[in-house]
Amino acid sequence: MQEILTSFDQRIAPAHTALLVIDMQNDFCAEGGYLDRVMKRGSEGNEALAGRIQRLVEAARGANVPVIWIAAIYDKRFLSTPVLAIQQQRGVIDEVCCAKGSWGADFFVVEPRDGEYVVEKHRYSAFSGTELDNILRDHGIKTLVVTGVATNVCVESTLRDGFMNGHYIVVPDDCVGAYNPALNQATLDNVRALFGDVTDSAALIAHWDGAAGARKAS
Repeated sequence: MQEILTSFDQRIAPAHTALLVIDMQNDFCAEGGYLDRVMKRGSEGNEALAGRIQRLVEAARGANVPVIWIAAIYDKRFLSTPVLAIQQQRGVIDEVCCAKGSWGADFFVVEPRDGEYVVEKHRYSAFSGTELDNILRDHGIKTLVVTGVATNVCVESTLRDGFMNGHYIVVPDDCVGAYNPALNQATLDNVRALFGDVTDSAALIAHWDGAAGARKAS
């Protein structure tokens, strides 16, 4: 029987934890991006969100926690017919969100370092049809710290699949975001009740900074 990680500190130990940064791209987060321009959902608060995620990313790097960047590429040729049907119903069938090579697909404020994994996805979940599961298994990852947007869509789809694949799930509530606060909170409540830990970035940074300091002192 596998060891059960019963304490929060055990679950977020750098040796077996990865940080996922999901869909922090211009079309989701920037003024003039797809969600702002086409869906009229605005971009308020996204720059501050990106700043908090960046601080968490820096702490992860300092503690040798792998940072894995998830990037949506939603060119029409990749989309399923149910998604295309929904777009048609909304009257946005001619618009492309996060087209390959476009400004909209570029990362917003935060960005990967050379050597960090960037996983492209064509579905809400970062596990669907991607190499993410193999990357995690190859690195012995037990725990996923999940950040990014939107909390109730791609973040929740990914964390649910991660949980079903046997990973511990941790969500820092100040490092996820959604245009609808009620839907954002509903996902956090679901995680807290059924899927894992809800914390904040300060707790993770304190733990990882402490681990990095202990490693340097040894």
